[in-house]
Amino acid sequence: MMQNGQNTALRNDWSLAEIEAIYNKPVLELIVEAANVHKQYQATGEVQVCTLLSVKTGGCTEDCAYCPQAARYHTGVEVHKLLSQEQVLSAAQRAKEGGSTRFCMGAAWREVRDNRDFDKVLDMVKGVNDLGLEVCCTLGMVNEYQAEKLKEAGLYAYNHNLDTSEENYASIITTRTYDDRLDTINNVRKAGISVCSGGIIGLGETDEDRIKMLHTLSTMEQHPESVPVNALVPVKGTPLEHQPLVSVWEMVRMIATARILMPKSMVRLSAGRERMSVTEQALCFLAGANSIFTGEKLLTTPNPDFDADKAMFELLGLNPRKSFKEETQHVCS
Repeated sequence: MMQNGQNTALRNDWSLAEIEAIYNKPVLELIVEAANVHKQYQATGEVQVCTLLSVKTGGCTEDCAYCPQAARYHTGVEVHKLLSQEQVLSAAQRAKEGGSTRFCMGAAWREVRDNRDFDKVLDMVKGVNDLGLEVCCTLGMVNEYQAEKLKEAGLYAYNHNLDTSEENYASIITTRTYDDRLDTINNVRKAGISVCSGGIIGLGETDEDRIKMLHTLSTMEQHPESVPVNALVPVKGTPLEHQPLVSVWEMVRMIATARILMPKSMVRLSAGRERMSVTEQALCFLAGANSIFTGEKLLTTPNPDFDADKAMFELLGLNPRKSFKEETQHVCS
């Protein structure tokens, strides 16, 4: 990755065979390689701290097999209408005081509609942005016009995960297509919004599916600025409630491969972290993860709270990444 002390150019032309060879390396060798790449492109010991709030919960018309918010599944999730701006800004302020520098808002919608609820979300985006936090949304599918409106309101990032490979996608979701997801990512990119897109492992997919998903992400014209790696948290009442939990080694392998393929991206250790020990999380950081969600919940699933993460940061010598770091660097240079 280095020539004459300089980082080589980022690649967007990875082949499936190259990714497969990286993914299948002995895990300790893979961790070392990923750690070296991470050190070349990222500030070591720096982790982006994010908080995710469900601003509209449950009642979604989609059939995502992993999701407790789908209306068709009986998971015990209470349906809540869109939160008020006051509730959201209060939560954002608490997140900021807890050490978060990015605040993400999720709504259980299939797609954004041009109505009063969207107008309210735009006001929420403006309010969170005024707090000095990077503001992110995950609202389902958006068209070009809606992405532009979000950008105008001050949206920093938009999350829209691929979830799995294109080949495996129809076994997990039938209410939208893989191309629908790619279209939303393209609309977000055109609007000048940072892209947050990754996937979930433990859905019953093969290693080949994981490799193909990483291939799709790493061969985009511009890599996603943030790549969440989620482990399925099986929820009773969903079609995947009996799926076995993925091991920490599977998470490490995905994180390390993503780090090597997309060196400048934030690789986020996301869902599934709540059941990991500090030692297991440290392995993920060593393998190239440099972003986490903190706070009691990830939408509707458990997550480590601020105090637990603060203690972990102190133990491991980690520092929170500042908000808008990329923009600050560009101005300084």
